Amino acid sequence: MRNPSPPSRSRTWRILVAGALAAGLSGCATDVSTGFLPSDAGVTNKTGELIAFWNGSWVAALAVGVLVWGLMIWALIVYRKRKDDHELPVQLQYHVPLELMYTVIPIVMVGVLFVFSQRTIESVQAVEEDPDLTVEVYGKQWSWDFNYLDHDVYYSGERVQLTGEEGVADKLPTLYLPVDQNVQFDIKSRDVQHAFWIPAFLYKTDMIPGRTNSFQVVPTKEGVYMGKCAEMCGEFHSEMLFRVAVVSEEEFEAQMEALREAGNVGRLGDELNRYDSEGANN
Repeated sequence: MRNPSPPSRSRTWRILVAGALAAGLSGCATDVSTGFLPSDAGVTNKTGELIAFWNGSWVAALAVGVLVWGLMIWALIVYRKRKDDHELPVQLQYHVPLELMYTVIPIVMVGVLFVFSQRTIESVQAVEEDPDLTVEVYGKQWSWDFNYLDHDVYYSGERVQLTGEEGVADKLPTLYLPVDQNVQFDIKSRDVQHAFWIPAFLYKTDMIPGRTNSFQVVPTKEGVYMGKCAEMCGEFHSEMLFRVAVVSEEEFEAQMEALREAGNVGRLGDELNRYDSEGANN
């Protein structure tokens, strides 16, 4: 039995070109302008700034990479060993201008990145004294409690088993937010460390027992977005999901009234935590 002959060089090149074209065409379906992030500039009042910072960082990193790769390839070509060259190049113990260059340039690069990072962080984490709505969020194994403090109503979620069946996602806890209103989130944990993450909002914050983390955001685009716990918190961490429904003010008020009619009046506070402030079981 004859062994199959190896593919010809031309065939190999055709395969490589076809693969490159397929990869390039598949990337056309993704919005490169967002830096491949799971959001766009119109979801909240802060996603545009975060996307711009992310893209700027990648462009700067790519520019540095191209420069370094170019210098490496240039040095390999220009200073390669020739066929009849049997002499060693001049050996230098130091080169002050070169050493200053590769010391000063990285310091400048890190300084520029720090300035833009700090400016973006301050803007994203800025809070106003009088938000339009305050939502107190408790993470718990393995679900969520939402206290709408301005409306004196609450929602208490329970673990939803992700069986893969159709309609299971509709049973997930849903956090309702009014569009174009400044919402303050007060983030807490009832038991172990969790993390509150809405990928489309491009913001995540830790939920640490005994501590409150707060941030504000203005949802500017109606729709339903997925949220999740982003901190490994136990056996059913993967099922600790929720939905965020950004709706009109009329629909939001209707949902608050529905909670009130269901008897969910008041606030589910720290009295339901698994541990007290000293770490003892409640």
